[in-house]
Amino acid sequence: MMDLLLDYALFLAKTLTVLVATVLAVVFAMRARHAGGGSDDGERLEILDLNERYRSLARALKETCLTKKDFRAYVKAEHKREKARAKAQTEERKRLFVIDFSGDIRATEVAALRVLVTTILLDAKAGDAVLVRVENAGGTVHEHGLAASQLARLRARGVHLTVAVDKIAASGGYLMACVADRIVAAPFAVLGSIGVLAELPNFHRLLERHGVDFELQTAGQYKRTLTLFGENTDAARQKLQEQLEETHNLFKGFVHEYRPALDLELVATGEYWHGNRAVELGLVDAIQTSDDLLLTESEHRDLLQLKYTAKKKPIERLLASLQGALAGRLAAWAGRLAQSPR
Repeated sequence: MMDLLLDYALFLAKTLTVLVATVLAVVFAMRARHAGGGSDDGERLEILDLNERYRSLARALKETCLTKKDFRAYVKAEHKREKARAKAQTEERKRLFVIDFSGDIRATEVAALRVLVTTILLDAKAGDAVLVRVENAGGTVHEHGLAASQLARLRARGVHLTVAVDKIAASGGYLMACVADRIVAAPFAVLGSIGVLAELPNFHRLLERHGVDFELQTAGQYKRTLTLFGENTDAARQKLQEQLEETHNLFKGFVHEYRPALDLELVATGEYWHGNRAVELGLVDAIQTSDDLLLTESEHRDLLQLKYTAKKKPIERLLASLQGALAGRLAAWAGRLAQSPR
């Protein structure tokens, strides 16, 4: 027991050290910023012309492969074609806005997605469209639900939405993808996993073995169901299962709203499938990589890739650092606790 107390004291000391170091780092960073006179809020919207990028790539390859004389002739011919194309164009070319969404458990990129969707809607014209390249294995319900709701804003305003899945759109990722007017996926992309789960360890017997009591007071019968440290009951397990089923029904209802032809009894089992099978089941509309789709669209649309970044506030960086540090320390202490003699 003495070893356990010493371990716990060491854990608290290390945690305090991390806390103090993090606070000092943030304070020094803020002082340096004020000393430099900076007042920029850190917001930045980047717009990349993908049509020009493709032309640059083609020019670079031609310059390497052709003789100097032939390359000059190629450049001259390209200029003529561009002028002829611009002269023959009787109306403004339609635009395709491209957004990348790389998800994590908390769907942290949803903050940027909100700004990008709003930016597009402020200037969207008839015939404009959006392509979202989703790479997301799912995570928390409320965060991914918000991400899906942002994409739904585009459809509600009549902006055609395509989602391209090159790697994975599962669970919360598919919750986002299903909103699209059209979904394309690479042959080995992972899609589906229309289900809900909750899992957590329970340390009750471990604490009991070391004579540690855990007290939990609640107001409201179901304020807490399963806990990490208390003794879980069958009633609590049953209540959590009911909550999971309710969330699953919400998930299925949302998917049905946007893809009513899907056989939910068949696909809403929590299973996932790869590209070709996903097409057969109706989860996806076509097999195509985002690269090929963009190359095809570049022939008759202006492709604009949007990226929004915002520098985190000092307090946000502090809280993020503390969260990571404390989680690591707690995991290490729990590991040592589990290995201590009975």
